[in-house]
Amino acid sequence: MLLAAACLSQHTNENSNENSNDVDTIDEESYEVATRRIKLPFDNINEIRSRQHYDYVIEHYWDDFAFEAEDATDIYDIDELNAAFAQYVMIIPSQQADSLLRSLIHRAESSLAALDMFAEAAHTVLYDPNSPARNDEYYIPILEELAKSPLYDEYDKMIPQHTLHIVKQNRVRSVANNFRYTLADGTQHSLHSIKADYTILLFNNPGCETCREVIDQIEHSEKLKELSAKYSIVTLAIYPDEDIEAWHDYLPSMPKGWICGYDQGMVLTNNKLYDLKAIPSLYLLDRAKHVLVKDGMSIEQVEQIISQGIQL
Repeated sequence: MLLAAACLSQHTNENSNENSNDVDTIDEESYEVATRRIKLPFDNINEIRSRQHYDYVIEHYWDDFAFEAEDATDIYDIDELNAAFAQYVMIIPSQQADSLLRSLIHRAESSLAALDMFAEAAHTVLYDPNSPARNDEYYIPILEELAKSPLYDEYDKMIPQHTLHIVKQNRVRSVANNFRYTLADGTQHSLHSIKADYTILLFNNPGCETCREVIDQIEHSEKLKELSAKYSIVTLAIYPDEDIEAWHDYLPSMPKGWICGYDQGMVLTNNKLYDLKAIPSLYLLDRAKHVLVKDGMSIEQVEQIISQGIQL
């Protein structure tokens, strides 16, 4: 957990100083308070042993953070805030995450500076495709609060509103957005027309090394081969971009037996039907096309869910 938080601390807010005041406009006491309180609230989080102590940590995690230090964004260490926020979202109980994260944003509304900082930390930790803690379900309540915050004007609210629309697409347990795809012979079919117990949906690009790694992992998964004797499993590989010639050239290297298509006219991207901020993007759908895995982190996650025979 702390290792993941440390990794996240490498992300920086390149724009954090653009609209902030100079350090020498902050009085010495405010500077001292802010820099002291940005530290990780609980350095020894892994040493929590009792339920009572755990509940205390959750309740008081942010008590020493200087939410009230207005117009002081340039004296905060954004990396440390990202690390603290990452640690927090990885220890809070999932059943309480919605209320806890909404409450945190309300506390951050003590000042515009604090609200901006926590909005950026939430984006880095919960939405950045390289974050090991990314989590749309945790990000949604934060975006909903940001989209209606009294500290933001209508222009400021446009970004969280736009992101909120995207992350609400294809949520786990919902029915995946249907779309039409085109095969190499020019024929078109739809996602929902696929008849299978499970559909592995992979958005990929030719020449993408990570895509190739995921393709190889799926193709050579002994577990998936074993499960195919019990369940019908279809892999649908979709190219969502516009260089169709490159896609055609790459087709011979794709596994035999897969359905490989492209998004003619880039409908998926233009209509924002799927969140394709990063490629590859991996989904697992059940027989009725409910989403079981959204933007999966590993093939093992897909294998585990199919092994359990989950259908919604």
